[in-house]
Amino acid sequence: MRTSKPITPDMRPSWRAILGWALFYGLMANSAFAQWGAASPVQVGEARVTPMAPTMQVAGTVISRQDALLSAEVEGRLVSVAEVGTRVEAGDVIAEIEDVTLSLRAEELAGEVTRVEARLRFLEGELVRLERLAETNLAAISQIDQTRSERDVAASDLVVVNSRLSQAKDQLARTRISAPFPGVVVERRAQAGERVAVGDAVIRLVNPDNLEVVARAPLNYYRYVRAGDQLAVNTGTDDPMISPVRTVVSVGGENQHVFELRLDVVEPLPVGQTVRVTVPTADVRQVLAVPRDALVLRGDGITIFIVDQDNTARRIRVTTGIGEGDWIEVRGPVQEGDRIVVRGNERLRPGQEVNVQAAVETQESA
Repeated sequence: MRTSKPITPDMRPSWRAILGWALFYGLMANSAFAQWGAASPVQVGEARVTPMAPTMQVAGTVISRQDALLSAEVEGRLVSVAEVGTRVEAGDVIAEIEDVTLSLRAEELAGEVTRVEARLRFLEGELVRLERLAETNLAAISQIDQTRSERDVAASDLVVVNSRLSQAKDQLARTRISAPFPGVVVERRAQAGERVAVGDAVIRLVNPDNLEVVARAPLNYYRYVRAGDQLAVNTGTDDPMISPVRTVVSVGGENQHVFELRLDVVEPLPVGQTVRVTVPTADVRQVLAVPRDALVLRGDGITIFIVDQDNTARRIRVTTGIGEGDWIEVRGPVQEGDRIVVRGNERLRPGQEVNVQAAVETQESA
């Protein structure tokens, strides 16, 4: 038979141990009370009726509305070509072709103009003198006619040589390839020192500040997109940008049954970037929507929490429909204007009291 040993003073718990256990159990009790009984801080939004339409996303590409491949307009040797990456304004010279031959031709024609003008002045003065002599029968009529004819020929020669001089000056001006719009040099098709012919590509200029998105969608949805509509364009960031539809081209083909839409872009995006454009696939209708953050996804379905007048949380089951941005359609026992928990709903229990906080406070508490 075992006998218990008497408790000695050394075996008795100290007052420090007793105090420690009391504090531990007190903290545990407070934690449980805070979890199950205290008001939980939440952030709420309101259910609202809003127009929405089912959508789909299609691929699009950012392009520049001013993208030109500039070519040589005269034959000759390239003297200079702007470096790739050079930013230019409209009218700036971005490439030059040797102009020695054309300059000499222009000088030659300018001298020809001077010669013809001098002859024309002489014939006009001679004709005046002969006409005065004819009044006193000292000049023959045939001589007057011949001088008048030579004067008219000289006037015609002056028109021709002036035209040739203008052409030479125009050719001379075309030895300098100027930017037709402000932009950036993105490609050099020829280098300084190379000889180019008329029509040879020299340089590519792109304006990165005048952008648009080109996208193609199935022809079935053409009637739901109109010029001026505001569509969401996802550029890979958290917040999609909203861009107006500039034009819609309703031309499909035998192999591709799609239509083209072009959207204006005001944000600085790189040319060639791939984006996703949200296109409506049906008519707009009025739906009851809640913020997407209000949805609580669990194994037994989708639920949301509604804050009643007495600041208690009521959980209801819903089904979702179409969405747009941060809002999504819900079906269930929800009414317009109901306060819906959008922050702090993960830890709520049905019937739990809540404390509606400001957005920053709720975010910090979450």
